[in-house]
Amino acid sequence: MKAITLRQFGTTDNFFFTETDTPAINDNDVLVKIYSTAFNPIDYQMRIGANESKRMHSHILGREFSGVVANKGKSVKDLEIGDTVYCASGSMGSNGTYAEYISVPQQILAKMPANLSFDQAAALPISALTAMQCCNRLKVSPEESVFVSGGAGGVGLVLVKILLSQGIRKIVTTAGNPGSRQELINAGLRYDQIVDYKAANAISLIIQANGNQLFDYCIDLVGRKMSELCSNIVRLNGTYVDVTAFTTEEARENLFNIGAVVVHISNYAYSLKGNFSYYGDLLRRITALVEKGVISPSPIQVVGDFELETVKKAHTLMETNQTKGHKLIMRISE
Repeated sequence: MKAITLRQFGTTDNFFFTETDTPAINDNDVLVKIYSTAFNPIDYQMRIGANESKRMHSHILGREFSGVVANKGKSVKDLEIGDTVYCASGSMGSNGTYAEYISVPQQILAKMPANLSFDQAAALPISALTAMQCCNRLKVSPEESVFVSGGAGGVGLVLVKILLSQGIRKIVTTAGNPGSRQELINAGLRYDQIVDYKAANAISLIIQANGNQLFDYCIDLVGRKMSELCSNIVRLNGTYVDVTAFTTEEARENLFNIGAVVVHISNYAYSLKGNFSYYGDLLRRITALVEKGVISPSPIQVVGDFELETVKKAHTLMETNQTKGHKLIMRISE
């Protein structure tokens, strides 16, 4: 099969096309012909050799995809050749998703929502799994307030929609441009629930939007400076939800001083413990929510077809923060 491989850590010039064997399958595996793959920030972080490269299991990058079942092991019961599927493969597949094929354990696959294209489906698994994990672990009640940093991003939009579907109305989030603000309004928020994080008095504006009250929960999808902002708006013994692992020393000190509960959301934690069924079970729930119209993928941008220039462009857009809230997609097959 054809694949785009990383020769060594560094710039995008280290990607090259290669021919390699199509992955073999064991009894529990499914071979998928990839139709679309999505790019994620962890891709470029792995490429440059950052901390995330410790979870790199293949020189072929890419961690989520949609496609068609091409072959299956004899123990695979619920999927048939020709089924359309999607997946957050992470480090659980035979290789990354900048390739024509991937072999994955049957437990992590789910059938695609009937109302999504391959491009849309490839954009959904990681963001939706992260959002669902936040909701499942926090058990927010309608009386409690939630601040979401970066609500117009892939995870944020799904998270906001799920919270609203659960009757949670005391939500405040941030947006940095009119397009992002409109996406959040389309998701169901009011104008006064959205604050420009670039405003000089952002902290006071966010608290004001919550009825001049500190928040019960701060779900931080951005990290770094935003973790410091969150640490200043969560109430005494409130909950800070860390999705990025990018908290600063100042944020950690502030959270300690108010006795905050810190919850870490880490999707790959389940694969480290061998709990593969978590991914497929949750994806099937996500499929049902999509087909009912409760959630939908973030806006997507198809960067291009299966070419080196597509990968280079996508990595540059992510690394320079120019995605404008869109999930970047590469089409592997038509």
